[in-house]
Amino acid sequence: MKIAAIQMTSGDDIDANIAALEPLIAAAAAKGAQLVATPENTFYMRREGTATMADVAMENHAGVAYAKAAAKQYKIWLLIGSIRALEASNNKPFNRSILISPTGEIVALYDKIHLFDVTLPSGQEYRESSQAMAGDKAVSVVAGAAKLGMSICYDVRFPALYQVLSRAGATLLAVPSAFTRPTGAAHWHILLKARAIENACYVVAPAQCGTHPGARETYGHSLIIDPWGEVIAEASSDSPEVIVAEFDAERVEAVRAQIPVLAHRRPIA
Repeated sequence: MKIAAIQMTSGDDIDANIAALEPLIAAAAAKGAQLVATPENTFYMRREGTATMADVAMENHAGVAYAKAAAKQYKIWLLIGSIRALEASNNKPFNRSILISPTGEIVALYDKIHLFDVTLPSGQEYRESSQAMAGDKAVSVVAGAAKLGMSICYDVRFPALYQVLSRAGATLLAVPSAFTRPTGAAHWHILLKARAIENACYVVAPAQCGTHPGARETYGHSLIIDPWGEVIAEASSDSPEVIVAEFDAERVEAVRAQIPVLAHRRPIA
């Protein structure tokens, strides 16, 4: 199965982001991708706290409606890295990843568990918890030839989540992201390769890149990594693009047989 990661420079205009995404999905499908993943904040990207955010109920979200139609049109599994999904029972939205089947149906939702709250040495602050609710459930689901383990961005720093996903049978881990440039340069490749190696899984990590409204800068370098930790596709640092690589379930089994870390895990008090 071919998988694709779409790299974007999303802004604060949902319609403009949909228009930017359309040719990228078409390009991924033209390259034979059967599963296509987009970055965190696909349809709305602005530094938290600089303006009112685009909080929309899923059933009214133009981006979700477009994604369902695109998945059906191209007959692909389409993972929308995340949207800000508002529910009537909450004052804040979830940062939610959405998996859509080739028939255009939503088959899985994952709400980001670990929210990014930090003050950088420069004084720049990110307070995701002030803008979003945290999820509390790990989600894995069959998507074509893979069992997909879902996560979002900052989750990648918490390996216990991925151990839960691999124990549940995940063979492909999705990490749609909007990494800042400083943390991306320091940790992006290392963290993603570690999650692939320690779980003997493929990793698909579509990323935001470039400069966004509110002067937020993201790292780019979307990646697809194999279960041995080898980078098999990588995007540039600052340009929207599509990368494609082959997912091979037999490769997962071969690596797990060679170094059976999943079978050797032991509970630790």
